[in-house]
Amino acid sequence: MKANKIDGKALAAAVKAEAARQAAELKARGVTPCLAVVLVGEDPASQVYVRGKISDCAQCGIESRSIRLPETATQAELLDQVRALAADPAVHGILVQLPLPPRIDEKAVIEAIPPEKDVDGFSPVNVGRMQIGEPCYLPCTPAGCIRMIESTGTSIAGKRAVVIGRSNIVGKPAALLLLAKDATVTICHSRTQNLKEICASADILVAAVGKPGFVTADMVKPGAVVIDVGINRGADGKLRGDVDFDAAAEKAAWITPVPGGVGPMTRAMLMLNTVEAARRAARG
Repeated sequence: MKANKIDGKALAAAVKAEAARQAAELKARGVTPCLAVVLVGEDPASQVYVRGKISDCAQCGIESRSIRLPETATQAELLDQVRALAADPAVHGILVQLPLPPRIDEKAVIEAIPPEKDVDGFSPVNVGRMQIGEPCYLPCTPAGCIRMIESTGTSIAGKRAVVIGRSNIVGKPAALLLLAKDATVTICHSRTQNLKEICASADILVAAVGKPGFVTADMVKPGAVVIDVGINRGADGKLRGDVDFDAAAEKAAWITPVPGGVGPMTRAMLMLNTVEAARRAARG
């Protein structure tokens, strides 16, 4: 059996088209959705990500503001910038590009973003609302993963789902969102025993561990849906996921490629969150 490939680019295009339609409806009412992206320093990867988000905004009819601070910017200067954007009613979403320089307290910066403008879904308030099932901005990567699973026609309810990785950005929220869809969820991490056996029991396997080729064929249940969140750049400059794609594809029913899988969906879900933030602000 050869797995079907989940086309993240095509799905992302459909999500962005949905965001563009909603943005147009808001513009007709006099509201232009606006996303402000703050970048500290000259990290090449971060610059690429920011350019991508600006491009996505243009495609979706969302106004984008790019605020660039020098590598020498202090935490106080960054917080002042975030507070200024928070106070600006024309800005609906605020995103501070991570990672930040080591001297800056990432937690303090995230907490300075008002929950209603936290379109990344990282603030403690939005995380808490997600935990108890209240309306909130869902973190973009895990929300994109759920869309990708559902795009296969797989019903998540009742399935055994295994998430490898327990980060606050992907692993934990992915597990919560799967649980909210009525999956039976196991989170695996560096201290997990019998990891291969647990993964091989999963109907849905989400890999978010940050190690290229970590998930091997013997960790994949025949017929499983495999979501590869990993983006690892090898010595040859090529991107690789956390899953040994070719080997896993021989057993899975559905699998995401890297690149062209989860990455495009993450950015697309950000556009949807930004439009939703503008809609909520318009309602007052």
